[in-house]
Amino acid sequence: MPEPMEPQGAIAATGAGGAMDLATSEATSLAPGGPDGTGPSSPARSLWSDAWHDLRRNPIFIVSGLVILFLVIISIWPSLIASGNPLDCDLANARKGSAPGHPFGFNEQGCDVYTRVVYGTRVSVTVGVCATLGVAVLGSVLGGLAGFFGGVWDAILSRITDIFFAIPVVLGGLVLLSVVTSSTVWPVVGFMVLLGWPQISRIARGSVITAKQNDYVQAARALGASNSRMLLRHITPNAVAPVIVVATIALGTYIALEATLSYLGVGLKPPTVSWGIDISAASQYIRNAPHMLLWPAGALAITVLAFIMLGDAVRDALDPKLR
Repeated sequence: MPEPMEPQGAIAATGAGGAMDLATSEATSLAPGGPDGTGPSSPARSLWSDAWHDLRRNPIFIVSGLVILFLVIISIWPSLIASGNPLDCDLANARKGSAPGHPFGFNEQGCDVYTRVVYGTRVSVTVGVCATLGVAVLGSVLGGLAGFFGGVWDAILSRITDIFFAIPVVLGGLVLLSVVTSSTVWPVVGFMVLLGWPQISRIARGSVITAKQNDYVQAARALGASNSRMLLRHITPNAVAPVIVVATIALGTYIALEATLSYLGVGLKPPTVSWGIDISAASQYIRNAPHMLLWPAGALAITVLAFIMLGDAVRDALDPKLR
């Protein structure tokens, strides 16, 4: 018996539906990773992976990173490019210009300027890194706790930071470090941490206040998450970016501050080898022996500029408003 024929409208509807299903399946097969193009082949990137993706293509980051890497290497192993001793001096060579084996000439005591510039990198990088780490840790902890808990703790910390902001940094260094007789870097690092944490503290406080108002933090609180878990797992990873940016830029500032305090005679003291000490000693011979001032000042300027450029590149990568 002949099979019953379907109505003409049903056949048309079935054909149209089949064509739509076929088109959908073809579009799905052509899409990279899934129907919306965001499947496994193109996963969504986090803030940090997005930032690293941008940094790798930023020439400023590459150049400044290579310069900083070179400075770190010679600060750890200065003998790689300088075989002499920065404290070996011969008064017979005092204030002489470049000579074979001594491309930067000699200082007022007959010491090799090139060797002192190379060994001075270790002190400057050590002071900058240690001061930045101390400021970042202390400021982030105090500011983060104040921003998270608020109330009386926040009010007290705000008034304390106002007091520290009122103290001029150079004047404070002249007063506090003038009584220190140690020739190590730690009194200078401690002074920088003492007067540098309020800036990071305010940035961390504002970042935490912004982060704790997000929906995922409120959801974690509603699910019964403890304060420590919310701080460590939800708030800190999303509030630390501004602190990293400011700390990176501040590292170069602390290196320049160490040189300034050493130039004024209250920072590092001989026999410590420092660019600030050499610049201070060479300033009175700038007319007769400019090379004594040129090379340590140039090394200081390049180092500070490299860290500031690195901080600018990191800021551009981490700030969503600049994308």
